[in-house]
Amino acid sequence: MNTRTRTILYWVEFLILFFGVPLFMLVENSILHPSSVLLPVLVAMIIYFRKQKDFRLRDLVRLNISRKTWFVHLLIILIIGIALLLIVVVFEPENLFNLPRRNPAIWIAMLFFYPIFSAYGQEIVFRKFLFMRYKKIFRTDQLMILSSGITFSFAHILYFNTLAMVLSFLGGLYLAYVYSKTGSVLFATILHGIMGFILFTVGLGQHFWNDMLQWL
Repeated sequence: MNTRTRTILYWVEFLILFFGVPLFMLVENSILHPSSVLLPVLVAMIIYFRKQKDFRLRDLVRLNISRKTWFVHLLIILIIGIALLLIVVVFEPENLFNLPRRNPAIWIAMLFFYPIFSAYGQEIVFRKFLFMRYKKIFRTDQLMILSSGITFSFAHILYFNTLAMVLSFLGGLYLAYVYSKTGSVLFATILHGIMGFILFTVGLGQHFWNDMLQWL
């Protein structure tokens, strides 16, 4: 198989996985729920990773991050949190702190379960897998980061919510940048988990969880 044909096949695969599948799930939402897809996808990707010569399972839990990097990115997360809070205060004041006010049990559960069962899986898919598999067609860090941000945003089309897609695009760019600089899935997951928890705390969770309002 020549290089041109292989590149075309990678593009077709990329478009099907990251655009075709979310569109199918959007149209046929009665067949597949997003939460039912993540686990089988992760299993398939672990199998893929194990077949790669330059991959070790410890790559998925590596956290060799300097104190300076921790400080810088936690400060960035703080700024992001303030920005998200201001969005709620200005545009949706009626939803300010809606989840912790109305259902603190779910809010506390979110602190523990969201990073492990949602953020970690998403970081494996949209950062580790995408960067490893498609570096052949996105040949620069800038293009890899952009493709990660776009696909991460497009996956949120399932919520049929413009704000969710915009925030996911910006967050996806940031997390892709972090991953490209550190190579740590776990570090990106921790930042992702904190941002997600802040989002559900300040009052924007309903844009990312269609069934949340029934719990309020």
